[in-house]
Amino acid sequence: MSDPDTWTNIDDAEFLTMVGPLQRNHVGGGTGRFRFLAEPKHRNRNGVVQGGMLMTFADRSLGMTAAQDRPGRRQATVQLDMHFVSAAPIGRHIEMDCKVVRETRNLVFVEGTLHSGGRVVATAKGLWAILVAGDEPPVPGGITPAG
Repeated sequence: MSDPDTWTNIDDAEFLTMVGPLQRNHVGGGTGRFRFLAEPKHRNRNGVVQGGMLMTFADRSLGMTAAQDRPGRRQATVQLDMHFVSAAPIGRHIEMDCKVVRETRNLVFVEGTLHSGGRVVATAKGLWAILVAGDEPPVPGGITPAG
């Protein structure tokens, strides 16, 4: 397992560059540990982290845990369930501990807990489809915009 004090930035592109930087401490062996610093750009009208940011963070963290040490494997989020437990403060790190619950030939079940300062912020569970050649691309390359 990684040093609990060593965090590295995740090299993201497109949409995720607007919400990050996201960091990881560990991914492998069926688990993952991630975080981001809640900045003013993540604030909602109530002065805490916007729920959509927490969902984006959960989606990315659970997805990376689902992929584990399989570079190049294509997968797509099929379902993401989120339960908000308490407010996430601006100016603090929001961390997520994730684990693979089960993996089949076509699906990966993953769950995790978001926390900050020892307090649970949210819980999340997700389901990822493992894509094979011929599946629809998970990115807009094959999608025709409406209108």
